[in-house]
Amino acid sequence: MPARLTRSIPRTTRARRRTVQAVMLGAVLALAPATWMQTAAAGKIRTTADVPARDVAVVFGAGLWKGRPTPYLAHRLDTAAELYRTGRVRVLLVTGDNSRTAYDEPSAMRAYLTARGVPDGRIVSDYAGFDTWDSCVRARKVFGVDRAVLVTQDFHIKRAVALCDRAGVDSYGVGVPEPHDRTWYYGTTRELFAAGKAALDAGLRPDPHFLGPREEGIAKALASPDTARPAEGMAPRP
Repeated sequence: MPARLTRSIPRTTRARRRTVQAVMLGAVLALAPATWMQTAAAGKIRTTADVPARDVAVVFGAGLWKGRPTPYLAHRLDTAAELYRTGRVRVLLVTGDNSRTAYDEPSAMRAYLTARGVPDGRIVSDYAGFDTWDSCVRARKVFGVDRAVLVTQDFHIKRAVALCDRAGVDSYGVGVPEPHDRTWYYGTTRELFAAGKAALDAGLRPDPHFLGPREEGIAKALASPDTARPAEGMAPRP
């Protein structure tokens, strides 16, 4: 055995015990954020068929490719459109990154939805949803959303529900299933690291990168004549 490796092994029982305790503590601390997310989202993950009706669905951005939604984002938008058509939600809040002129997630999301039959007046855009925490905080503080259905991929939905609940948005989540391909494995692995930041955001509750003034887009959409009353076939509201 190399001398360097020999020197790194604790020589006494007490030292070995401390090493084991340190390793166990590290493992507990590493798993704590994921455990918190699981607990916070327990009982709040549903399907498009059984999610409770809410006025608003929040659809999180997931990137663009040549100015159009990536396949994962398109799947989120398809799910949101289904929730609207079946009367589970009345307005869609699309939240994403528009930090530079050449990259505009919310506008691409709006165009995709309107092309699939969702009226433009039922869509509200949040151009400063730079990450999940920012989107949740802005939904509450800027757009006045206190109850919502959240739409994102299945590997992300628990973090979204946990953070939005912490931000003051009583949420149910619809996780969009995906084939277990390379992108899914990447997203799932990324969540292990994102859990730590999520726990910090939930604990420290920082302001988003850009808060801005209160906006009335959601209130106006809900109060407009064609959204004031439930559409035919709309699920009864709790």
